[in-house]
Amino acid sequence: MTRWIVTLALAALPVLAAPSARAADASTDAVAGVRKLLNDQQAAWNRSDLATFMDGYWKSDSLTFYSAGEVEKGWRAAYERYEKKYHAEGREMGRLDFDIHSITPLARDIVLVRGAWFLKRSTDAPHGLFTLVVRRFPTLGWRIIHDHTSSAE
Repeated sequence: MTRWIVTLALAALPVLAAPSARAADASTDAVAGVRKLLNDQQAAWNRSDLATFMDGYWKSDSLTFYSAGEVEKGWRAAYERYEKKYHAEGREMGRLDFDIHSITPLARDIVLVRGAWFLKRSTDAPHGLFTLVVRRFPTLGWRIIHDHTSSAE
């Protein structure tokens, strides 16, 4: 009897360990949704449309942005940082490209994104790495809730 139970349990393991079709579909949808968010941000940046680029971020005081040894908290602070550094008078936004290394669903509505960014401007070409936490909101869709960006320079 014990041998029969062990055999049955071992036979069921692949079924129990395999993700459900619904979970796989949700994961595929999450990856596609986040990839679209980043593509839209890249396109907005390359049009010098900072407002639309910032639509990819959660418009909340709880948004966190880690970069250059500093921590910014809140959407408004992140917007002002981008505006001052890239969009102010005499500043050039340049052409932005992303190299997405991975998009990893962590939960049903939370995704971890790792990648590299490359900026081409007339006078320089800064680049670096980023890690994003992206959350799906019922009414907003996918939005970046945490951004940790570093520069290779």
